[in-house]
Amino acid sequence: MYNITIIAGARPNFMKIAPIIHAIEKAKTTGSTLDYRLVHTGQHYDNNMSGTFFQQLQIPEPHVNLACSGGTQAEQTAAILVAFEKELLANPADLVLVVGDVTSTMACALVAQKLHTKVAHVEGGIRSNDWSMPEEINRLVTDSITNYFFTTSATANTNLKQSGVKDNQIFFVGNTMIDTLLKQRPNFKPPKLWDALHLQEKGYIVITLHRPANVDEESQLKDMIHQIIINSEEVPLIFPVHPRTAKILEHLDIVHPRLHTVAPLGYLEFNYLVEHAKAVITDSGGITEEASVMHVPCMTLRDNTERPETITLGTNELVGTDPANIQFYLKKLFLNDWKLGNYIPLWDGKTADRIVKVLLDFTKLK
Repeated sequence: MYNITIIAGARPNFMKIAPIIHAIEKAKTTGSTLDYRLVHTGQHYDNNMSGTFFQQLQIPEPHVNLACSGGTQAEQTAAILVAFEKELLANPADLVLVVGDVTSTMACALVAQKLHTKVAHVEGGIRSNDWSMPEEINRLVTDSITNYFFTTSATANTNLKQSGVKDNQIFFVGNTMIDTLLKQRPNFKPPKLWDALHLQEKGYIVITLHRPANVDEESQLKDMIHQIIINSEEVPLIFPVHPRTAKILEHLDIVHPRLHTVAPLGYLEFNYLVEHAKAVITDSGGITEEASVMHVPCMTLRDNTERPETITLGTNELVGTDPANIQFYLKKLFLNDWKLGNYIPLWDGKTADRIVKVLLDFTKLK
């Protein structure tokens, strides 16, 4: 038996590992010796991370939850290091598979290598080149101690090769987040607010902001929201917000009849909202991927992105963090002068099958 420990630390990680689990289960029905143990580090406490969430993604609940939530970056990293070391010693693996760029990704890769267990990184090689982002540090550290890289783009391959990674360590497979998106797309359903706010197809804009540089600096957040309001003509603005961000908004006294701050939505409901929106304004990398595949105009309120293919091939534009830039892009949107986006190579819903094909080759080397 070839045992793989799969790590997930935050809600988006589960969307990325769900198709891999499905592909492993499918391989097992044909006599494969692949098996897996799903470890949730508990890094992000999420009220929506319930049994229903796992049912929507059609994956079993994790074999274990290490409950390493809260604390500073250092405290959380230390907690995951200690807890995952105990977990891996008690349940040895042939390979530890980490995804994305959260603290759990880095910490579990480090534990695995210290215990002489090989590491595979799904989404290896992506770079923003912005060291002020905790995620960028996590990517750099993880990739420096990874054995095998499952990449989403040619740019990621180039980044890895430039850092000295050998060709036989890199497997260009595509994007598992898109596997989940395409599989679940027929199941998308309107949230309750759809009828309550009388939303119409392509008749509203979705906003998501979560990066500290945008939401923790009050004047920055206020200016951004103001620019969006005054340049968005008469369409409703739907802003699913974290409770902490909602309190900041209340404190800023930003009130407008077209601005609707709502509680965070489930995966199926949120992506329904994105799919039918006129546009999305965001600072989330994952949402730029999903919007591009669904051909929804997307504006990223960041000065850099680790997903340049969403700009060169997708529907995303890098607006920057200067609120004054927003006017130009919203004017472009309302003039119906937005790019349609092209096919992004291997973002076709078959990424997990390619990953498992590689993993099956690993079993022959054991």
